[in-house]
Amino acid sequence: MFDDETAVAWRAMPYRAPVVAANGSEIGTAESLLGDEEEDIFHGIVVKRRPGGHALEIPAVRIKKITTNHVVTDLSEADVAALPPYREEHWFHIGWGGLFRKHPEWDETSRT
Repeated sequence: MFDDETAVAWRAMPYRAPVVAANGSEIGTAESLLGDEEEDIFHGIVVKRRPGGHALEIPAVRIKKITTNHVVTDLSEADVAALPPYREEHWFHIGWGGLFRKHPEWDETSRT
């Protein structure tokens, strides 16, 4: 799916790119990146369902490809319905509105 689109790294994901399920149906739009920029660890994305809809969190393991135009997941319709709501933990704002999460047990003094 979307084989003609150029794949990009997680940090280059387009802002508000359409996020699609395994069957190609649109889940919502990518609103934020979740990860640790310093460690180059991608945790997932925050997806906003249709205008006025809830924000959901999709873990990185469920994202199969990020392109210049889309984020492709392996989610079924049932999987989408079971996605957890987005919950802010310890986030750092970057770039176009992406957010990078540090695990709660990490603190700024633990960096080398």
